[in-house]
Amino acid sequence: MTDTAAPSYASSPAPSYTDPARPPRRKWRLVRGVWKFLVAIKDALVLIAMLLFFGLIFAALNARQSTTAIKDGALVLDLNGSIVEQPEEQAAFAALSGQTRTRQFRLRDVVRAIDTARTDARVKVVVLDLDSFGGAYPAALGEVGDALARVRASGKPVLAYATAYTDGGYRLAANASEIWVNPLGGTIFMGPGGNQLYYKGLIDKLGVNAHVYRVGRYKSFVEPYTRADQSDDARAASTALYGTLFAQWREAVAKARPKAQIAQFMSAPDTLILAANGNIAEANLRAGIVDKLGDRTSFGRRVAEYADSDAAKPAGNYNAIKYDAWVKANPLPTAGDAIGVLTIAGEIVDGESGPGKAAGKTIEKAVLDGLAKKTLKALVVRVDSPGGSVMASEQIRLAILEAKRQKLPVVVSMGGLAASGGYWVSTPADVIFAEPGTITGSIGIFGVVPTFENALAKIGVTSDGVKTTPLSGQPDITGGTTPMFDAIAQAGIENGYRQFVSRVAASRKMTPARVDEIGQGRVWDGGTARQIGLVDRFGTLQDAINEAAKRANLNPSKVHAEYLEKKPGFLAAIAQDFGGAGDDDDAGGGDAFAHVAADRRQMLARAVGDMKRLATSGSIQARCLECGGMGPTTAGLGDAKLLDLLLARIGF
Repeated sequence: MTDTAAPSYASSPAPSYTDPARPPRRKWRLVRGVWKFLVAIKDALVLIAMLLFFGLIFAALNARQSTTAIKDGALVLDLNGSIVEQPEEQAAFAALSGQTRTRQFRLRDVVRAIDTARTDARVKVVVLDLDSFGGAYPAALGEVGDALARVRASGKPVLAYATAYTDGGYRLAANASEIWVNPLGGTIFMGPGGNQLYYKGLIDKLGVNAHVYRVGRYKSFVEPYTRADQSDDARAASTALYGTLFAQWREAVAKARPKAQIAQFMSAPDTLILAANGNIAEANLRAGIVDKLGDRTSFGRRVAEYADSDAAKPAGNYNAIKYDAWVKANPLPTAGDAIGVLTIAGEIVDGESGPGKAAGKTIEKAVLDGLAKKTLKALVVRVDSPGGSVMASEQIRLAILEAKRQKLPVVVSMGGLAASGGYWVSTPADVIFAEPGTITGSIGIFGVVPTFENALAKIGVTSDGVKTTPLSGQPDITGGTTPMFDAIAQAGIENGYRQFVSRVAASRKMTPARVDEIGQGRVWDGGTARQIGLVDRFGTLQDAINEAAKRANLNPSKVHAEYLEKKPGFLAAIAQDFGGAGDDDDAGGGDAFAHVAADRRQMLARAVGDMKRLATSGSIQARCLECGGMGPTTAGLGDAKLLDLLLARIGF
């Protein structure tokens, strides 16, 4: 039997690693080395990002307005932006990245700041800086103006300054004890109105077909997409609305400043200005429109007569109390029973959104969450919206009705604007408050579907395919709509209008025929709306809160407003503080010509936004066109950003 020899590994050749399934050790070492290097880079980047992040947070927290004791001085209302019901939320760290935005001041904060200053001995004088004022709706201007008038009536001085006053700015300044204007500036009043952009010619040149479905002879929101000029019905409605609101402006200014020759300066400004050798500021002074001519240094010396100054600082300085610090030092009261206040501000849209837009899902959640706490005694709905999505408007309306199911009184307070969808969400109210200058009504709906078959044909693109039903692929944005789809879409719009009318009729105890008569998309001022039954009473948000308390059998002096809105997140709060860091800037808003140029830029921004909305709109809408003509002169943040991007693309 032969023994089998054990294999000799010592004499065997070294195993080969050239097999592709088993890479050599050197390749493994190279891969591991590269991997470690990449991980080290990743770790370094994460560390740097974290250091930057926490460094920015530290800087932001240190940059925030302190809550230290307020010292005696002048409360400075540097309104370098627009006054709105609910400011839009600034993107976190947008200011740090070089992005800027026009500031938005919350109406209730401005009014509270003025009212608390009236009775606080630390405030020696209220300074109204309107050089860069971005405007507000007439009702908001009236509320702030009335607050300033209360300060003036108390004997506390109110001093206003601007290089040139806008119409809205002068509505506020008229309530001041002294109105100053820069000698090289001056004010020319424009009055409401002006041209609206119409895109029909551009749409035709681009080959876009705007398929419009609407109800309401006055529902003019779609006219810029279907006409090259204003219709007779729209012109008549706008003339009536603007005429009434302008009359209210003249009446308010005359009451606050009876010696001002406003009528003469509006009817024949050229005569008065030429008589002053072209010196607009001097013409303003002669007409009693302003009290003093002077630059900022002279104005500062005048303020210092009331608020004192620091001799170690440059001429024209005075002891100032900053607006943001004052608002923080005077928070909203929290004692007593809670009256819920739901804010519906901005365009009504589907889904979720941040402040400044009324998103159906977001507002629905705010209402239901507030009601779930079982601490609210009543609900006040504050509306400041031109309308928007019908679906979202109905979602919000149903959420408000939940409060009524829980036996809570529901009171609506209309701000500067409560039109179209803004009126839709107001229909659950037990009582509706508005201001004479509130813009409301616009009971009507529409839908727009753009198609691009002609535009595609211009570049040689066509479309074709198999349709299994008459509605296959409809609405077809590449091939156009069919008569059947158009008929169905129009029928749907008419059905939506009937629902709108029925809700208003039930709420206002009118017949559908009467609602249709005052509806048809017609926009009304608050005074006329009260006369025709769309509004019950005149009053502010506080008046509505008091009424809600009474309806809940509570003492209005022993309740507080609990706002049902999402609080700004941590990063948003930091961005807010950074965004307000420019309070010390003395950059003026320019003279009358600079204001005109700024207004034209804002018009262009809104036009760009309009075109985007045409291309992206995908739902039945209830919104108002005329409403924008009397509001803030600044375009929305989205429109302004879109314009900046467009100008950058074409090299401006």
